[in-house]
Amino acid sequence: MSTRVMMVDDNDSDLLYTRVTLQRCGEPCEVLAFERAQDALNHLARPDHGVALILLDINMPVMDGFAFLDAFEALPPAQRGGASVVMLSSSSDPADRERAQAYQSVTGYLIKPLDRGEAAALLRRTAGQ
Repeated sequence: MSTRVMMVDDNDSDLLYTRVTLQRCGEPCEVLAFERAQDALNHLARPDHGVALILLDINMPVMDGFAFLDAFEALPPAQRGGASVVMLSSSSDPADRERAQAYQSVTGYLIKPLDRGEAAALLRRTAGQ
């Protein structure tokens, strides 16, 4: 069975690289990409979204990753659908990592770029939940 992954990142190159990495890691997945955090939240409002894993950037215009997390965690549990969030950021700042880990829905923090081994491990862990 394929894991549905939502990527939220304002950088086209990062979205493309991460998509290719996920698709080539050897684990089945379906990838949804959103450049705007609000568009991703709107998608999650659908009861049948089926998203199991969200890869979330921190630094985005209008709504950054932390604002997305605030809004995501305010959603009713049925709307979140058990999706876990892994921060995928270029920030190696320990303060960002600590802040992200304070959110209940955040299950990991990775530094870009995502490599195939990390992608495969994430998908296996998510599929096993």
